[in-house]
This record gives sequence, C-alpha cells and structure tokens, in this order.
Amino acid sequence: MKNFIHRYFAFVSSKKGKWLTLIAWILIVGVLSATLPQASSQKNDLAQTIPTDSPSQQAEELMNKEFPNEQGTPALITWYRSDGLTENDLTKIQELTEKLTEKPIEHQQAIIPYHQMPLEVVKQQTSEDGTTLVLTILFENGVETNSLKESIEDLEKVADNTFSKNPFDTNIKEDKDLHARTTGPVGISIDATSLFSQGDLSLLFGTVAIVLVCLLIIYRSPILALIPLIGVGIAYGATTPILGAMAEAGWIEFDSQSISIMTVLLFGAGTDYCLFIISRYRTYLTKESLKTVAMQQALKRSGGAVAMSGLTVVFSLLVLLFAEYGSVQRFAVPFSLAILIMMVASLSLVPAILAILGRISFYPFVPRTEEMIEQRAAKKKKSPKKKSNKQTFGKHIGNIVTKHPWKVTIITTLFLALFAFFSTKTTYTYDLLSSFPEDMPSREGFALMEEHFNAGELAPLSIMIDTEGKEIKVQDALTKLDSVANVSDPETGKSNKDLVKYSVELSTNPYSNEAMDDLPTIKKTVKEELEKAGITKSDDKVWMAGITAEQLDTKETTSHDASVIIPINISLIAVLLLVYLRSITATIYLIATVLLSYFSALGLGWIILHYFFGVEAIQGLIPLYSFVFIVALGEDYNIFMISSIWKKSKEKPLLQAIKEGVAESGGVITSAGIILAATFMVLTTLPMQVLVHFGTITAIGVLLDTFVVRPFLVPSLTTLFGKKAFWPSKKYGTGSMKDTNAE
Repeated sequence: MKNFIHRYFAFVSSKKGKWLTLIAWILIVGVLSATLPQASSQKNDLAQTIPTDSPSQQAEELMNKEFPNEQGTPALITWYRSDGLTENDLTKIQELTEKLTEKPIEHQQAIIPYHQMPLEVVKQQTSEDGTTLVLTILFENGVETNSLKESIEDLEKVADNTFSKNPFDTNIKEDKDLHARTTGPVGISIDATSLFSQGDLSLLFGTVAIVLVCLLIIYRSPILALIPLIGVGIAYGATTPILGAMAEAGWIEFDSQSISIMTVLLFGAGTDYCLFIISRYRTYLTKESLKTVAMQQALKRSGGAVAMSGLTVVFSLLVLLFAEYGSVQRFAVPFSLAILIMMVASLSLVPAILAILGRISFYPFVPRTEEMIEQRAAKKKKSPKKKSNKQTFGKHIGNIVTKHPWKVTIITTLFLALFAFFSTKTTYTYDLLSSFPEDMPSREGFALMEEHFNAGELAPLSIMIDTEGKEIKVQDALTKLDSVANVSDPETGKSNKDLVKYSVELSTNPYSNEAMDDLPTIKKTVKEELEKAGITKSDDKVWMAGITAEQLDTKETTSHDASVIIPINISLIAVLLLVYLRSITATIYLIATVLLSYFSALGLGWIILHYFFGVEAIQGLIPLYSFVFIVALGEDYNIFMISSIWKKSKEKPLLQAIKEGVAESGGVITSAGIILAATFMVLTTLPMQVLVHFGTITAIGVLLDTFVVRPFLVPSLTTLFGKKAFWPSKKYGTGSMKDTNAE
C-alpha cells in the first residue's frame, strides 16, 4: 500500500503526470457540468423536516383526513393604517376580495368574502383601535414556495390596480398611508426561501473574496493566492453536478441552507488542505533543486495528514445521516461529498498545478536552495544574503510549552473552562420568525397582529380528541387556562363522528418558547377531561397539530439527534485517531481538548451575541450544527500538528520534536485557521439569524483551536505525558526526552 501511495505521488508530480492530472480534472468537470443538472436546480425547500411518525405530523395527517376543509395553507394579509382604517380603505379591501373571488390568483383555494358583508360588519372585524384588519387567503397544500411567491406577487399587482398607492410597497415606520403585509405560513415560507436564495451568489462571491484577500495578505504572492481558489473552484464544479444528479434520481434531498453552508465549508476547508500542501512544498523547494522531487517529498510528508484530516471530516459529516430531523440529515451527503472531492483534489489537482508552475508560484518571494541562492548572487556579482538566525514566533511558542508545560496547561484550560461555563447559560429558541430581519414582510405583518390582535391568531393550535361518543367539556376547561386566548366551537370528524376538533388560539406568540412550554399543560388538561368522562388510555386519544406542536417536536427531535450523533461522532473520530496515531493516550487528550474548545466557543459565542449584540436566544439547532464542524475541523489541525511531532520523534528527542513540530506547523495552521474562520464569518453577512449565529460560533471555535488549543494546550499536554503520549505504541518517541538543542 505504501509503495502504491509513493508511486501515486511520484506520478502526480512527474513531467507527464502533472499535465495528465490537470487535463483529467478539467475534462471530468466539463463532462459532469454538460451532462448532469446543477445542484441549484434541484433544491427542495419544502422537504420534510420533522419525522412523519412524530406526534404533530400524525395529528396533521389525521386532521387532513377527517377535517378536509382546513387543508388549505393560509396567507394572512395584515392591513394597517396608524391613524385608523378609513371607510374608503375598507371599501377598497372589499373591492379587492371581489376581484380575487371572481378571478382567483394561481393556487388560491378560498378567501374571506368581505365584499359580501355590509361595511359595518367588516368594521367589526378590525382591531379594537380600528387600525388593523386581517384578510385570510387559503392556498392549495403542497405548492412549491416559488409558486406561492408568484401568486402573492399577482395579488400585489391586483392590489396596486385597486388602491391609489400600492399598500404592499410602503414603509410602515414612516408612512401614514395604508399598509399591507403578507404573513402566516405562506408569507413566512416565502420570506425564508427568499432569504436563502438571496444569499447564494453573494455568499459565493463573498467567500471567494475573503479567501483571496487573506491569501494575498498572508503570502503576498498573487499567483499563489489563486492556486487554492482554482483548486477549490474545480472541486466545486465537480461537486454540484454530482449532487444535482443524485437529487434528480431521488437518492438524496437538500435545501438552500445546505448549499449555502456547503459553499463556505468547501472554500474554507478546501483552502486549508491546499495550504498544508503548499507549506510543505515551499519548505522542500529550499532543500531540493528539482521541483518534481520537492513536490514528491512534500506529498510524502503531508499527504497522510491531509488524507486523514479529510477523512475525519467526511466520516464526521456522514454521521449526520443518523439524524431524524430533515434539515440536519440533509447536510450529510452534500457536505461529506464536497470534502471528499476537495481532499482528492488537494492530493492530485493542486500538487499538479504547483508542480507545473514550480517556484514561480511563490513570486515575488521565490524559495531557492542555498546553492541556487549563491549561483544567483554570483551572476549578479553580489554576495548572497546570509540566512537569518532570528528565532521565529513558532519556535518561541515551542520553547514556552516545553519549558513550562504545567503553567501553559493550567492557564489555557482555565481560560477555555471559563467560557465553557457560559455555555450552560445559553438560551435557545425554535422561533423561525425571530430569525428574520425586522423589515421582512412576514415579520412586520406578525408584529402588527401581535400588537393589535391576539398573537395566537397567526397560527392556531388544532386539538383533536376521541370522545368515544361521550360529552366532554374540553372547551370550558381550555378557556380557563391563562395560556389560551380563545377556543372555537367543536367540529365533528368527516368519517369518525366520535372525533372532535377545537381550534385554539394561544395567548402568546405561537412561535415562542413560552407557547411550546404551555403545550404539555394544555394536553394534560384535555386528558384530565377525558379521564373524568371515563375514557381510558387518554394519551392515545388526544392529538395536537399546528406550528407550535411542530416546534415542540423539532426541539425533541433535535435533542434526540444530538444524543445519538455526538457520541457516534466522538467514537468515530477516536477510532480514526487510534488507527492513525496508534496511541490511546493521545487520542483521549486530543478529543478532550477539542470538546473543551467546542463548549468554550458556545459560551464565548453566547457572550458576544447576547451581551454585545442583544440577541435574546440563539437558534436551537446551532449546538448540533457547530459541534460537528468545530470538532471535526478542530481535529484537523491537531492531526496536522501532532503528525509532525510524531514523525520527528522517530529521529529526535521528544522535546525537540515538539518544539520543531509546533514551529513547523504553526505558520500554516495559523494561516489556515484565519482563513477558515473568515469564511464562516461570511455567513454573518446574510440576513438569516440562524446562519449568523452558526457562523459566529463556528468561527470562534476555529479561532480557539488555532490560537489556543493547537499551539499551547496540545503541545503542553504532549510534553507532560512524555513518551506515555505514544502509549501503547512503541513506534514513535524512540529518542530520549532531552532536547539536544536546549539553550
């Protein structure tokens, strides 16, 4: 196997092999792009998120069967004028409903017929202060969000022709005109999709720009800055059509969010892998006169670490297939496939490009051997510049961690533990609406409803019970609860006459944590009424459907996913580290350090978001999202550095190996960490708060790994364990502990 790998590395960097490798990649991407659909054309933003066997989905299925009149998806058009709706406003709204009744817009199922009501009756439908009115329009179920968006745009055109000024195109905070905003499930769905689709191109260009700027600042070479981007770009070109084909065949599903984060991950992690190869190549160009030999040595030295790092991330992401929550599960294949293709590209395409360009890649700071420097100086009739013996910052850190391992370990551990403590103080929310910008139509519409009506009207809770033919006073019992604002009269099932449904308006925002917390009490109250009537197994006779019930299922499903995915992920990474390092000791403390940095990132992220930016709660999916990325990517840096120490320890005393390993890998890992953190920070420029929170916390985790865990904590722990760090392997650490270069 080792001989095959060495022959492969020799081929990729050989005179013919490098050109064949480059041509092969270009042809592959060209054929894939020409014959397969792009991933962007196969996105499904309506894909199932909550498992079909969850309580809310079973209730939804039962409701659709027994109460088919509620199958439509509502759009709530909120009308508002700050100084009160005029008779002319209401007359025009009646005129609008008449037009939509006579000529319905696409996918319209039903509309409140205000035009058939006397004006005085319509006035009674307004809020107590007379400023707000809600018009409900039902749309067909299962319609794609883009189609619903077109329908709402048609509605706005009809309104524009009906009113003297388009009420959908106004500024609520400034204008005293009539305003209209679309909220409810239809409006929220449209806005959510719009936010993600807006970010696709801007995210791609923003990520490319930030990577390019970072590379130019770090390496000050225009050619070198473009090489990783070319490599990642070609890998991206191969990934998206493969994903598109898999989605078209029905093998996988993914949404806009998956593609957005995949783009950041590919450019961030992909650039890191390229830098690991570039760093080694530059080092060997100062030792080898032949660029092909330098590339072969670079691949031999770093290829294993890059492959191991890539596989660690790939398998960590594939573990997401065990998730039950759809949005999390849909990350698995796109992310892991992107990293796998990028890993292969970094071990074939990127080395081939570097081998073709050779030393010119690093212009104007061209690496040369001492002999080449002397020859160049002789041609110019100048004395060659003497090599600086000045101690690098990396060597200085290496000296600190080997001379004062206890101090470094205690200080860094306490530093990380302090922020980790704040992770226990974090507040989470599953309120999708709160993640929207305040000026989004659906959020503005809901704010108006919440202020002038009962917030529960936005998304009522549907409660169904099996009465077994008995009279049960559920309506009276629910009305007495503080969490309930209004309960409708009972409605009998279509085929099962014992099945009764109540529409319950909650007194709080149906998307809030408070509403979710009230559901168990509401269900308990209903069950008690059933039991009073002599109905046994009451838990099986109560169903709750609606957005609040779905959010409760989301919370419980994601909590279950975390309890499954996190242990599997840790176990999988442990196995991979054991196979690669053959050390139980090192495996344990490497995983422990990354876990500590993860909780520290959560805590520090909460401090920044909550205390500096006023965020009241972060999205409930963030801990699981961030865990997978921080742990997998953080372990990447540990693997790259520890592999350098391991290899050097075969030939040198351990303390010297640690010093040199920290110094040798320090620059490239720091550069890689800065670039990776910067790419995740690009997510904070998007208007979706879930991505802002995710980008912030993940970037913090990467920076903690880069500047605290990798240079200080891991090397100091390795120094403290000494040769026991290799236990039970005896392959490494054969030299003495004494540092032959000790000052």
